[in-house]
Amino acid sequence: MMTETKRDVFEDTLDAYYDSMPHPNPGYDSPAKLSDRYKAALPDDLPVIPKAVGEILRSAHRQTNLLGMLETAKNGHKISETLAWIIANQNTFALAWLLGVWRVEETGEIVKLEAGK
Repeated sequence: MMTETKRDVFEDTLDAYYDSMPHPNPGYDSPAKLSDRYKAALPDDLPVIPKAVGEILRSAHRQTNLLGMLETAKNGHKISETLAWIIANQNTFALAWLLGVWRVEETGEIVKLEAGK
């Protein structure tokens, strides 16, 4: 079983890059700065959800918890296309909920929840 993380690969690549340079180039970020940028960057594989689902997620995130939202979707999925999408794509919805960030399906825009529920 592989236990190497993407972070491990990045650190090895960064070390190899830095070691291959004859001397630190002032035009490039230092390994420490690159590492900090990497830590702060969003994941490459953000969940992609429809705009209407994102609006529900944003509103519900302030009012309830994930289980409550999924229960609401389960009870209302027959009357709402948006709630039906949530039920059919629960893992994607849950990931967007937990990360607090997603990509809008229709536009490709990245949306982040505001800090502090």
